[in-house]
Amino acid sequence: MQIDIITLFPELLSSPFEASILKRAIAANKVVVNFHNLRDYATDKQKQVDDYPFGGGAGMVMKIEPIDLCIKKLKSERAYDEIIYLTPDGEQLNQNIANTLSTKKNIILLCGHYKGVDQRVRDHLITREISIGDFVLSGGELAAAILCDSIIRLIPGVLGDESSALTDSFQDGILAPPIYTRPAQYMGWNVPPILTSGNTPAVEKWREDKAIEKTKAQRPDLLTDKD
Repeated sequence: MQIDIITLFPELLSSPFEASILKRAIAANKVVVNFHNLRDYATDKQKQVDDYPFGGGAGMVMKIEPIDLCIKKLKSERAYDEIIYLTPDGEQLNQNIANTLSTKKNIILLCGHYKGVDQRVRDHLITREISIGDFVLSGGELAAAILCDSIIRLIPGVLGDESSALTDSFQDGILAPPIYTRPAQYMGWNVPPILTSGNTPAVEKWREDKAIEKTKAQRPDLLTDKD
């Protein structure tokens, strides 16, 4: 997979990809991540990528021309499955979206700033708009990093135990059950005996029951969605 990220601030993005699972995935050639500075595609001497909105109003708007030139340059080099704009009013990221995107070959991510991008970018250049939640950030870089993490960890060979991702919360539409590790007793706090019983069917039934119980308590909307 190749992910090309269009941004005004590449330095905001470098750190997450230089550690942990993302770094290992890149080193193992499971994914290629490139940062493209949008100012490199500005056409004036000042490298201006934003301007005042038509009709007045507060804030600045990212111009269409640099974005279009950057996307055209990237598309001249390869075909892209998705060109995604990170925006608070996009469809909210969930596990199903991450699963789907993890199967793609090439993706472009566009990070917004200021009041957002010229609407014509969204109308004519973008194939999908994704939000990480109902709140506003100063830019799309952190959202892009989160989206990348959710996708890359699902690529076969990235996680040490590929089955681990299949038991995450939301993979089967509910939250994951409680988990424990050694020691079985600590400060009077004990691990549920069923988990140390060696009875695999009973353990699986316990996990299923606890997952549903946890979902009912913390995210009942997920169970409603399944009806």
